[in-house]
This record gives sequence, structure tokens and C-alpha cells, in this order.
Amino acid sequence: QVQLVESGGGLVQPGGSLRLSCAASETILAVTLTSWYRQVPGKEREWVAGIRSRNIIKYADFVKGRFIISRDNDKKTVYLQLNNLEPEDTAIYYCNRRPYSSAAGTGSWGQGTPVTVSS
Repeated sequence: QVQLVESGGGLVQPGGSLRLSCAASETILAVTLTSWYRQVPGKEREWVAGIRSRNIIKYADFVKGRFIISRDNDKKTVYLQLNNLEPEDTAIYYCNRRPYSSAAGTGSWGQGTPVTVSS
């Protein structure tokens, strides 16, 4: 099972930006889907964005063009660029990687990186 490590979270003001990284322990050989989720304590985990083969990308509706998911295969890393952050974006952001054929929420998870948007 691939190990994932998220980083890049922090405290930013509303309207600010962060770039989250999801580093994998090894190269993924199979066709996989890498997704970013976020979760507020006491709330249900929420899907944010996903990227798979051929750079097919999808975002949750609430993203509204503010986030960009991308990948660097040489670094075995998937990124989530967070722009124009809002207080509602405050959450722990998790990286997930699973085979495309698997159910959502399965596969490998990172430990999460916290994002706090506040003045």
C-alpha cells in the first residue's frame, strides 16, 4: 500500500493562497485516482478535487475555480493549489490515492495537513 504524506498547510488570511503537497512513497504503477479531501472536526469528510490518467480533473462545486490540482510524476507528488481562500475552507486536508475501479474513500490516506483561513 502506498504511503502518502501531506504538507503545505498553515494559517492564511482570507483571499490568501497555499500549495498543498501529497508525496507518495513510491511510483504508482497502476491506473489510479488521487483526490484531495477535507474534514472539519465533527463533520463528514468532504471531497475537494481529483486527478487521474490523461490529466482528467474534477472539482467539487464549492471550489468555484479557486483550486488547482496537479501532479509531478518525477517527484511522485500531487499538489493542490488553494487560491482565494475563505474561512469556510478551514479544515484538515487529506490526500487519497486509490485504483480508479475502487470505491470512493478507499485506498491510501495521508495524515492530513491543516489549513486555517482567518484574519
